[in-house]
Amino acid sequence: MNRLKTSYNTTIRGELKSELKLNNVHEIPMIEKIVLNAGVGKAVQDTKHLDAVVATLTKISGQKPVITKAQHSIASFKLREGMPIGTKVTLRGERMYSFLDRLIAVVLPRTRDFHGVSAKAFDKSGNYSIGINDQTVFPEISYDDAAAIHGLQITIVISGNNPKGSKMLLQKMGMPFEKGAK
Repeated sequence: MNRLKTSYNTTIRGELKSELKLNNVHEIPMIEKIVLNAGVGKAVQDTKHLDAVVATLTKISGQKPVITKAQHSIASFKLREGMPIGTKVTLRGERMYSFLDRLIAVVLPRTRDFHGVSAKAFDKSGNYSIGINDQTVFPEISYDDAAAIHGLQITIVISGNNPKGSKMLLQKMGMPFEKGAK
């Protein structure tokens, strides 16, 4: 079992229940899934770029991403309905906890000029989103192997519909929030 999952089950759940003053164990915030998303605007002109992004996300996540397609045609962007414009991967279970552990312990500290992640990136439902500009901060990707530098968005979906509880959960798991942020 993963280090974060073990820590969540043994200590973090009990601490969250007492600190948030929850009566039911099903109200305790927990991570449901992590979604990795990479939009590939250059794929409209060059399909090799899309293949490079798919290969990168496969290495990072450990599973093959789904190619997302345009739902509407936009003439000014030379985009037609059904053209591939991005990729996404949904992680659950052991892969999810493994990815979150690597993100917190390895990837975020490797980013340039890192001072912590924003504490304001929670939505109304308590989900947290992080944008990464350069995929080479992941240890699986070497700078030489990267065919094209691209970014990706990471969304951590948390149950409970409470941004305060979600932030407490991520803090207890070790997410490095900015100093002085509330």
